Formats: sequence, C-alpha cells, structure tokens
Amino acid sequence: MPELPEVETTRRGIQPFVEGQRIVSLRVHNARLRWPVPPELPELLANQRVARISRRGKYLLFHIDTGVMMVHLGMSGSLRLVTPGTPRKTHDHLEWTLDNNWLMRYHDPRRFGCCLWLRDDPLKHPLLASLGPEPLQAEFDNHHLFRLSRGKTAPVKSFIMDSHVVVGVGNIYANEALFQVGIHPLREAGRISAERYQRLSQAIRDILAHAITRGGTTLRDFVNSQGEPGYFQQELLVYGRAGQPCRQCGKALKEVRLSARSTVFCGHCQR
Repeated sequence: MPELPEVETTRRGIQPFVEGQRIVSLRVHNARLRWPVPPELPELLANQRVARISRRGKYLLFHIDTGVMMVHLGMSGSLRLVTPGTPRKTHDHLEWTLDNNWLMRYHDPRRFGCCLWLRDDPLKHPLLASLGPEPLQAEFDNHHLFRLSRGKTAPVKSFIMDSHVVVGVGNIYANEALFQVGIHPLREAGRISAERYQRLSQAIRDILAHAITRGGTTLRDFVNSQGEPGYFQQELLVYGRAGQPCRQCGKALKEVRLSARSTVFCGHCQR
C-alpha cells in the first residue's frame, strides 16, 4: 500500500503541474472504486481551478473553487501525469484534462482507493476527523506517544501504526523505526519508557522525512507522478529481509505475523 512518503511524493510531484490550473474535463472510465465516484463529479469539476493540493494522512485534497476533491490511492493506486496521446492502461479509471495540456490519470488495479467530492470542511469528514497528528508537524512532539501509550497492552508496533495515534506510520516504516531505536515490535506499548518513546518519535520523523526525499518505497507497482519507482527500498534495514544477516550484529533477522502483516526484527538488537 502506498504509505505517507509515497502519497507525499505524489503530492509534490503533481503540484507544479496541477496547482493553479483549470480542469477542462474529467473522464470516468470506471466509477466502481471503494466508494463509487459521484456521477455528478465531471460536471462539478468542469472549468474549475485547482487552488492548491494538500495532504491529510494518506488522503490527497484538491482544493477547488467550489469544494474539495478527496483522493485515496488505496492498496495499489497512483496518480500519473502524461501527455495527450499516451495510451491508456487497463486500470486507468479516471482522467483529468488540465488547461496546460497535461493529463492526470488515476491508476488502481485493485480499486480500493476513492475519489470523493466534499462541500464542507474536509477535516471534519468522517474519514479524516478522528485521525491523529501528522508525524512531520509540531503536534507530534516527543511526548505524544508516551502520553497515549499509558495503560496500553497492545504491541508497540500496532500502537504506532494506529492512525488515531499518529498518521502515516505504515508497516514498512514501523519496522524500520523500531529497529533503529532497538525496541522489540511485540513489546507492550504501555511498558516503554518516556526516554525510549522520545527516541522512537525522532526515528519516525527522520525515516519518513528521508523516505520522502528518496521518492518513497517501491511497493509492487507503486510509481510516482512521473511513473518512476521510489528508491528508499534500497536502504531498508529490516523490512523484506527476513532470514538475512542483521546489518548491526550479523545475526539472522526474524519474522512474525502481527495483525496479518509481516514484522521483521532482530532478536539480538531489539529488546
């Protein structure tokens, strides 16, 4: 699934080409996404200007003159910019034509994403209203995780992946952050000290920020807005390396399933 760095990479990639432009038209080739594309959306967007593009968690928000178009990339989606005449791929479900002659295409083989139209404050929408703070903003301070973890018996990996606690810490980046600070992913969240949570908070910020600069992580068919893969995967220390030597101690990395997700860690370095 495209995680926060991939979504932010997409936002930054399309921003120079889409912000300030008017949408000439929207063609809906397949409206059957996770939630159906509103049938009136092409008419609502026609000749409307995209004032800006923001992000909340893994949702992209296109602020239009008359409302907000909210896009989620789902499990395998991407937004790509192409020139007119570029052949449409099988799973290119939506296509926006901009007045600068670029086409923006929404590609989603599994159709788990969405494209919704919001008339009111998007941050009050049910999908966004209960989300935790952004990990790269001031609200996610060094004490946030410790405060919320008191009394929690869930594994710390599940805790930091809870979008109500903090948004955007997906499976890959949770594995990497916990390894970086030497915390075992199955340890109870409520049994970790304030000092270790401060180190974990900083690791989450550092890893996500670096992943964004590297264009995110290649996840099966994820590509950025220019159709290029992310490169952070080349720097992963534990995720996807089960059975391989730990790059710190040399012992074989272990793998367990936690909430149906692969969890890779070093039994020697992560206590």
